[in-house]
Amino acid sequence: MKWTSAEQLDIRRDIFSWLEDQEVTLGGYEFRRGFLNSAYKFRDQAISLMDRQNGIWNPKGFDSTLSITKTLDGPYADQLGGAVQKYSYERLPNRPLVGGRNIKLRTAAASGVPLVLFEEVRTSLYIPHYPVYIARDDPKRGYVEIVLDESLRLLGDPLQFAERQRRYAERVVQVRLHQKSFRSRVLRAYKARCAVCGLAHAELLDAAHITPDGWEDSTTDVANGLALCKLHHAAYDCGLIGIDPGYRVHVRQDVRNEEGGLMLRFGLQEIAGCILEVPRRIVDRPDPNRLQIRFDYFSASRE
Repeated sequence: MKWTSAEQLDIRRDIFSWLEDQEVTLGGYEFRRGFLNSAYKFRDQAISLMDRQNGIWNPKGFDSTLSITKTLDGPYADQLGGAVQKYSYERLPNRPLVGGRNIKLRTAAASGVPLVLFEEVRTSLYIPHYPVYIARDDPKRGYVEIVLDESLRLLGDPLQFAERQRRYAERVVQVRLHQKSFRSRVLRAYKARCAVCGLAHAELLDAAHITPDGWEDSTTDVANGLALCKLHHAAYDCGLIGIDPGYRVHVRQDVRNEEGGLMLRFGLQEIAGCILEVPRRIVDRPDPNRLQIRFDYFSASRE
């Protein structure tokens, strides 16, 4: 089936909405290749979202590439790091560099259509980044350069950013790249259970930072994270509860003295003094030094 240009753009937008819905419904960002190859439909027409074997996916009926995949053990030195990412052309023996699947990748670059980048984070498990755009096509070197955040295009040409723009752009991209991966790794370490109350519904869990994401020395290591339900994440972030280096939960005194309903009593007041359920692997457990620094802020707010 041949899709019109307008239909192809509608499909791309619908895929972004569908992926977002799946992330909410499934409570996570990791998807299996088989699911991505079979679950999506547009007007009752099944459309695979990624190639079964290759990194560049050009569905039938599409004028340009729909998605690209970065694998753990891929043959190319693709970089996922700065404000602009490199993604290599497919290279095949006895084939021209600008031929094959690369033709439609270059068409995507020329037309400026949005794509999906699937990043493999564990074997056959992928995190989608969308929409992404190709900022530059370099056929001589055999790669394209990709912008991972649409808002960066409002600052001008990402390839011509001044130093201040570049620093801001790299910060935006790092947050976007790592946030999904951070959540997946933290929830996996905590077996998708809230460390405070044990709630085991992944769709209601967050990966909370101990050292907040905006702090200079924050990291995306699992040891800087806590799997918390949305109530306890919000309570931790706004200082209603604190966690000391011994993994003991403290509740602010005014909250403990407050009168209210069941959520206040069972959700906050009665967790005072409980001990976190932490990962089995020592390397994944909350960093005591970071907990102490964060707990000092909590303690100071009560004075």
